[in-house]
Amino acid sequence: MTDFQLAALLVSLAALFGYLNHRLLRLPQTIGVMSVALIASLLLLILGTVTSSGVVSGLRDVLQRVDLRHLVLDVLLGFLLFAGALHVNLDDLLDRRLAITSFATVSLLVSTLLVGTATFFLLQALGLPLSYLHCLLFGALISPTDPVAVLGVMRRAGAPRTLQAKVIGESLFNDGLGVVIFLSLLGLAAAHPGEAAAAHAGTPDIGGVALFLLREAGGGLAFGLAVGGLGYLVLRTLDDHRLEILVTLALAAGGYALAAALHLSAPLALVVTGLLIGNHGRHLAMSATTREHLDTFWELVDEILNAVLFLLIGLELLLLPLPGPWSLVGITAAVLAVPVVLASRLAGIGLPVTLLRLAGRAFSPRAVRVITWAGLRGGISVALALSLPAGEERSLLLLMTYVVVVFSILVQGLSLGRVIRGATR
Repeated sequence: MTDFQLAALLVSLAALFGYLNHRLLRLPQTIGVMSVALIASLLLLILGTVTSSGVVSGLRDVLQRVDLRHLVLDVLLGFLLFAGALHVNLDDLLDRRLAITSFATVSLLVSTLLVGTATFFLLQALGLPLSYLHCLLFGALISPTDPVAVLGVMRRAGAPRTLQAKVIGESLFNDGLGVVIFLSLLGLAAAHPGEAAAAHAGTPDIGGVALFLLREAGGGLAFGLAVGGLGYLVLRTLDDHRLEILVTLALAAGGYALAAALHLSAPLALVVTGLLIGNHGRHLAMSATTREHLDTFWELVDEILNAVLFLLIGLELLLLPLPGPWSLVGITAAVLAVPVVLASRLAGIGLPVTLLRLAGRAFSPRAVRVITWAGLRGGISVALALSLPAGEERSLLLLMTYVVVVFSILVQGLSLGRVIRGATR
């Protein structure tokens, strides 16, 4: 199967599953596509168990050609972040910059540490000993909220504007920082493999990690400002909506690729670029006609790429490794990881909210509960889990990640509207 045939198959399946969802389930589009893909995967697994049909093995062979980690982190993420940031009001983010910064940094770090520590002791109790560093890797990949999942769900849930700004702002920025933290820990794991990882986990190279974070995150933010500023200057000289849309496409694709080549945080760079173009560029450098066509184009790109991404998340069930002789114990660990992640996020959000309240910042009485439940995980977490080196550790952590992501999207995503309405009564 050629790359074009593979792409055609994925787009066709996304359209088919989207149609089935529209006719039968009537769930939000991306969640519905993933739900139908999960149902289809389960039926195919049952078919492969009770018959000798080669359908399942054939589909597995096709899916194994899709490098989901590369597709998400190196291809789709830049376009999705740019499209999301393009429609976020920068003034809303700046008005709540202290809360958003706290959630994207303090909450992320607290959650990473708590998830990693709790997972370490949980797996020890279940007889699945993993090094503390591997558990911290799980904390780092599962703690960032996924802007791809959060953006659409928050808007459909009818969340108040102030709450949308805080949760969407957090998800846009903690995503890039979470990737940097994960890569830092992955570098430590590679430097101290096997048993040495456990020995060195308590004494990581803090200076090296801090320097890496500063270069990647700080450099990514500065690069995004430069690219966005350049794009703004170019757009001001144009009055042709077709060419202006092409310029924004070049900013998203070229900016992401160049930031990655320079070893800067490409996700953070694209968020900043999208915010600048979507605010200053939209109001000061575009005509009403250009704004209308630009919104239509990027909304379409966002819908198509989201459909393909969530389709792949659902079909990933067919490739999910069940860890050999302790598969039942591994599934138990994956199920128990859900409350561990939720409790860690609750603590991670509760700490900065409490401190900000003491400093005189206003939060609604149920803000912590709502923001905790709004912290959806998605394709980025799965992609990062696929980045782990092959082995039993990767199989277990991938299984745990997948279960948490599916719970997050299906349970939290579908119930978020009710949680918000209950909190605002």
